[in-house]
Amino acid sequence: MNDRLHCADSGEAADLAAFLGRLVHYDRAAAVRLQAAAGGGALAVFGRPPSFEVLAVRTVRLAAPVGTPLDLTVSAGELLEAVDEGAASVVVPDPVTGPPWAGVLPPRGGWEPVAGLPGPEAMRAAVAGAIAEFRARDEALPPQHRTRSERDLIGREIWSRTLGDTELPLRAVHAAQSLGFLRPVRSSVPAGPTAAPAPVALLASGGWLRLRTPYGSVAMRRPGGTGGLGALLVRPV
Repeated sequence: MNDRLHCADSGEAADLAAFLGRLVHYDRAAAVRLQAAAGGGALAVFGRPPSFEVLAVRTVRLAAPVGTPLDLTVSAGELLEAVDEGAASVVVPDPVTGPPWAGVLPPRGGWEPVAGLPGPEAMRAAVAGAIAEFRARDEALPPQHRTRSERDLIGREIWSRTLGDTELPLRAVHAAQSLGFLRPVRSSVPAGPTAAPAPVALLASGGWLRLRTPYGSVAMRRPGGTGGLGALLVRPV
């Protein structure tokens, strides 16, 4: 394809590269789905880090509206190599055959706030506590039980716990933390011409939950949910 997209500034390009780098760290063969609406000023990048069972979304502000719609799946590694942070641009690589998750994205709209979400500091503390518990329980296993299956059982029990008074599993918060979405907000992070950065929030739409932060979102189906097809609205997060 080889279309060149110009980011709003070098910071946007750097954040995109950091996001892609984290996806590739978890899966060297990772793919991402790209979407941009005609006339829109943002590029949405969807990825699925393995093990977390969530979709990660990084929205990149563009320097100018896109002339024609963009919707394709590409290699995350090739896209990372095509990011030019100095020029604040990225060349879109040729499309690849998308994995199954790329065809089932969260709904476009209808997102409503969900109460009960702790603050960012409390969320980071919850993840740190869960990691410490996993390590302690793993170390306490007898040598004959220190197997992948036993560790997976411990991990599933810990990361399926819900956060605060919500139904959001801890694994979604862990994913947000691991992808750099829960780091403290830079004072210079823009979310639009006049808007302040969107605060951390939990949203729901149909059978989906979405943890939104100023740096990106993670979305997942609710237990027993029947979230439909579609795409998150392409706009700055």
